[in-house]
Amino acid sequence: MNSRQSNYRFLSTLIFVYFFSQAMSISLLTLWLRNSLKLNGAETGIVLGANFVAAMCSQPVYGFVSDKIGFRKHILWTVSALVALCGLFFLYVYGPLLKTNIWLGAAVGGAYLGVTFYAGSYALETYVDRVGRRHGFEYSRVRMWGSLGFASAAAFSGRLFNIDPSINFFLASGAGLVMVVLLLSWRVHPEVGGIVNSNAESRALNLADAMALLRNAKFWRFMVFILGVTNIYLVFDQQFQAYFVSLFPDPKQGTNMFTYLNSTQIFIEAGGLFLAPLLVKRIGAKNGLMLAGSIMLVRIAGSGLAAGPLSISALKLLHSVELPILAVSIFRYIAFHFDNRLTSTIYMVGVSFGHSLGLSILSGIAGFSYDVIGFPATYLALAALGLVFLMLSAWALETTPAEIPRNGDTPPVTEPAARSSSAH
Repeated sequence: MNSRQSNYRFLSTLIFVYFFSQAMSISLLTLWLRNSLKLNGAETGIVLGANFVAAMCSQPVYGFVSDKIGFRKHILWTVSALVALCGLFFLYVYGPLLKTNIWLGAAVGGAYLGVTFYAGSYALETYVDRVGRRHGFEYSRVRMWGSLGFASAAAFSGRLFNIDPSINFFLASGAGLVMVVLLLSWRVHPEVGGIVNSNAESRALNLADAMALLRNAKFWRFMVFILGVTNIYLVFDQQFQAYFVSLFPDPKQGTNMFTYLNSTQIFIEAGGLFLAPLLVKRIGAKNGLMLAGSIMLVRIAGSGLAAGPLSISALKLLHSVELPILAVSIFRYIAFHFDNRLTSTIYMVGVSFGHSLGLSILSGIAGFSYDVIGFPATYLALAALGLVFLMLSAWALETTPAEIPRNGDTPPVTEPAARSSSAH
C-alpha cells in the first residue's frame, strides 16, 4: 500500500471514529441539559456559550501549534485521550456540577468540551487538510467519513438516550479508546517525501508570522462572512433539537424522530462532501461561500415559518447541501488567498475562533429570546441578521476564480496561495 492510500485510510478511519464519539456525546447535549438536568432556555444558553468561550481560548493555540509541528501527531494524541475520558466526565463531573452550581459547571464543562469537541474537531480537520494537500487527496473526501461516523451514531443515539444517556456517553468514551489504538498502530512511511521538508518549514514559522494576520485586510474581510453568516446558522442549530421535539405530543417520539432525521441528513451530507469539490472548483470559492450562505438563510427563515414536523424536516435536510459546499469553499478560499504555512492558524483563528467568539455572545441572547418570544420569531430575526452580513460579504470577500483540475483530486490552489502570500 502506498503512502497516499495509507494516510487516506488512516485519517478516514480516525475521523469516522471521532465524529461517532462526537455524535454520541454532544449531538443531544441540549436535550440532556433541558430534559435530564432540567435547565431552562437561558441556562442552557449560558452553558453552551461557556463551551464556545473555552474553545475560543484554545483555538489560536491549536492553530499555531498545528502549523508549528506540521505532520507530527501531538494534537491527535491530545484529542484522542480527552475523548476517551468523555463518559467519566459527563456523568461524574459535568452533570453534578451543573446541578449544584450552574456557573462553575458551565466553566468546567466549557473547558473540557471546548478543547475536546468544539476546537478539537477543527484541529483534526486542519491536520487532514495538511496531509491531503501534501499527498493529493481532497479534505472533503476524508471529512465525508466523519459525516458517516456521525450519522451512524445519530441513527440510534436517540433510542439509547431514551433508555439512559449514560450509555451514549460511555460509547463515546469507547470510541476515544479506539482512536488511541489507531494512533498506536499508525506509522509514517519513510518514503513520504514531503514530511521532513514540511516540518522544517513549520519550524521556521514564528509567532510574528501568525500575528501578522491581524494586520492583513484580507483576513478581516474573510471574517465578515465567518462572524456574520456562519455564526447565525450555528446559533440556529444549537437548540433546534429542543424546538423540533416540542412539535410532537410525546417527547420520546420527538427525540426518536429527530435522531432519524439527523441521521438521514448526515448520510446525505456525506454524499455532498464527495461531490462538493466538483461544484466549488467550477464556481470558485467565493461563490461557493455565497451559495452556502444563501441556503443557510432559506433554511433558518423557513424554519420560522414552517407549520409542523414535516415541513421543518424538509428544511433541516437543506443542511446536507449547504455544509459540504461551505466546508470545501472555506478551505479553498484560505488556500488561494493566504500563506499556506499558516493554514491551520487561519482556520483555527478565522473560522473556529470566529465561531466561538460569535457563539459565546449569541448563545445566551438566543436562549433568552427563545424563552421570551419563542423559536419561530427568533429564527426569523436570525435570518434577517444573517442576510445583512451575507450582503456585506458579497462586497468584502475576495474574488476567487474557478479552478481547472490538473491531477485527479489534487487541489490546484497552492501556487496562487504562494503568490498571494508574497504581498503580505
